[in-house]
Amino acid sequence: MNIILFGPPGAGKGTQSKYLVNKLNAFQISTGDLLREEIKKDSNIGKAIINDMNDGKYVSDEIVNKLIENLVSDPQKKNKLIFDGYPRSLSQAKNLNSLLETSNQKISLILFLNVDKETIIKRIEKRKIIENRSDDKSSTILKRYDTYMKTTQPVLNFYSENPNFKEIDGSLEIDEITRKIDTFINV
Repeated sequence: MNIILFGPPGAGKGTQSKYLVNKLNAFQISTGDLLREEIKKDSNIGKAIINDMNDGKYVSDEIVNKLIENLVSDPQKKNKLIFDGYPRSLSQAKNLNSLLETSNQKISLILFLNVDKETIIKRIEKRKIIENRSDDKSSTILKRYDTYMKTTQPVLNFYSENPNFKEIDGSLEIDEITRKIDTFINV
């Protein structure tokens, strides 16, 4: 079962992805984690990522698509992928469809954790203190939220035609969101 989780930064995608990975014995593909790993390596890609993130922008599709391609084509991960934060643009969505088609896979479920800006700010402020995440500076939170909503809306429109697209109120408590997700995967 391949699942895509959508939601603005701080919506709880990572938390729900980790739950799904354990429940389904799957593999989380978190673009945020992949990008942070590149930053940690201090590679040229990592430096480009830092510049984009500091400006409140998303990393180029070219970089992200390449990182994703390696994971989707791994035979051990076939039909066991939980996409957390990918795709973020129409070109990434089309790239993912192409990669999945090439490897004879499909998306089983598309979940959109819909959360308002005020809830996101409260969550990210709390996460910043607990996890000390460098990408959670208050000054970039609003930029990232607005950028996410603007760039992801066409992707949500693209997937919303799919009968496996489900919208969940992301402002609910974590366990309530998890229960809703369970109802979709236990069908």
